[in-house]
Amino acid sequence: MIKKSINLWVAPPGMDIYDVLSIIKDAGFDAVEPNLDEQGYLNPESTEKEIEAFRNRVEKIGLEIASVSSGLLWKYTLSHPDAQVRKKAETLIKKQIECARILGTDGILVIPGVVQADWSDQKEIVSYDVALERVKESIKNVIDFAEKNQVCLCLEPVWNKLLISPVEMKNFVESFGSDYVGVYFDTGNVMLYGYPEMWIRILGKHIRKIHFKDFRVQIGNLNGFCMLLEGDVNWKEVMKALKEIGFKGYATAEFWAYKYCPETVIYHASTSLNRILKLL
Repeated sequence: MIKKSINLWVAPPGMDIYDVLSIIKDAGFDAVEPNLDEQGYLNPESTEKEIEAFRNRVEKIGLEIASVSSGLLWKYTLSHPDAQVRKKAETLIKKQIECARILGTDGILVIPGVVQADWSDQKEIVSYDVALERVKESIKNVIDFAEKNQVCLCLEPVWNKLLISPVEMKNFVESFGSDYVGVYFDTGNVMLYGYPEMWIRILGKHIRKIHFKDFRVQIGNLNGFCMLLEGDVNWKEVMKALKEIGFKGYATAEFWAYKYCPETVIYHASTSLNRILKLL
């Protein structure tokens, strides 16, 4: 069974996070994906008591927690030329793992380094092979902590100019020889250079978490991301592929609030997800 989830990036700026959670519940979602950020409801200084309090509020509203995400690894990359920055990234991953354990979920999103990305704080272009080795070293440094806490490190295919094919991603994940390294697949991210249904079939059991996003290929940049069912993702084939690999868990929509009537995006995403899940 696939359940409906949504990432909390969708929260309108200035709106109380618990009011947003109530809207998400009202829209028919089963779960949410919180984000570790430098400030806010989950941050590097959050205590176990504070994290438990957040979990209790989420559960009281009637929602589950699908996984723990973070955008901080765009700032503190696993591929950064400065070893201290890479250590900071490893510390943040461990905090995500701690949050996931306390929140009662089994996976975190990990941005697996950057060759180059305009929005990353890593300004130096890092050679592909060097970036890959740095990421591998850092993942090895946190695997034991992930295994101890029974939380999977789910590497996401993102626009980082690294791990850009499903075969390479599969081989990279398998190189660790651990059940606690997997993939956080994103249907929209791979549309720029591939087909999500192919990625799903090739990655198979390594897909532990999944973001549902859509993308207009002809636009071909960040403006190409759009509401589910408005883009070029072949949802019939995606759902067929997910059924073939036996994926069960959460389909997490990832969006940001609209400029006007910002909470409306939550209801739009819910309606579209309902239609897509019926394709199963």
